[in-house]
Amino acid sequence: MDVQLICCSHSPLMLTDIEPSQPALQQSFLSTMAEVSAELHAFKPDLVVAFGPDHFNGFFYDLMPPYCIGFAAEGTSDWGIAGGPLRVPKALAMACAQHLQSHAFDVCVSHDMRIDHGSTISLIQLAGALARYDVLPVFINCAADLRPAMSRMRELGAEIGRFLAGQNKRIAFIGSGGLSHDPPTPRLASTTSAIAARLIKRAVPTADELHARETRVMKAARDLVAGKGPCMPPNETWDRKFLDTIGHFDATALDAIRDEEIDRDAGFGGHEVRTWVAASAAAHALADLRPVVRHYSVIPEWLTGMGIMTASGVQKEALDA
Repeated sequence: MDVQLICCSHSPLMLTDIEPSQPALQQSFLSTMAEVSAELHAFKPDLVVAFGPDHFNGFFYDLMPPYCIGFAAEGTSDWGIAGGPLRVPKALAMACAQHLQSHAFDVCVSHDMRIDHGSTISLIQLAGALARYDVLPVFINCAADLRPAMSRMRELGAEIGRFLAGQNKRIAFIGSGGLSHDPPTPRLASTTSAIAARLIKRAVPTADELHARETRVMKAARDLVAGKGPCMPPNETWDRKFLDTIGHFDATALDAIRDEEIDRDAGFGGHEVRTWVAASAAAHALADLRPVVRHYSVIPEWLTGMGIMTASGVQKEALDA
């Protein structure tokens, strides 16, 4: 069966009316996403495996897993996104979790997963709707200290790929996150007690809380465009090095990426490249791929280095037949 890989940046600021600094760059990214969406629909996947982060909308410090398989999932309504249920094939999701447990992954599971804009933006842009295709949602902790090692993300993705090799399905893997960006996401060790309580206690943010959070992010984006802090600007040099490394799927170099490097050079949001690593590892476990970078640009009002990388191939078993 055939395999498709799509890794892409997301930014909730693209859903707002924030002033564009270079409209052509925004349009180029969105046009490329539309092209990739058409390719996904033409591919007609039997299953989409969506690796995505969370921004303290679905997962909290009361019990923060390094990664989690959703047996059922629903999109949140942050940033005005129309939420709603995903079409999760529960039996397959459970079989995947059982496979991972039997291969030395103590995987967490959820019968009521909440996924936020970290996954829903890309799913909607690519699939057209959250429930258009069967989706296996895989949460990757990218925002909460402590995060899983990059090597573990590669191993997790590869094992999910090996599990899916026996499913006789056309599979599209999506890695939604990164690249470099430094949004004003609070960190538990350096925030106020009131915000810390919100990061710890599992609760649905109120409309006022969502509005305040989103207003703060928009202000940070406007300040970045004006050359002011507190956010680091996207780092094109780091992004292009990562794109080259993930494109060649250099496992040694990927495993060597440390959180200290990401914090210093790519910003706090740069930890989301874990989703690219896991999705790429899953796809490479199934097929011989030659990923292509379809788009890269720095869009400061979106706070993010915006990249899109894709690949497609035939499962190795079919190639060997």
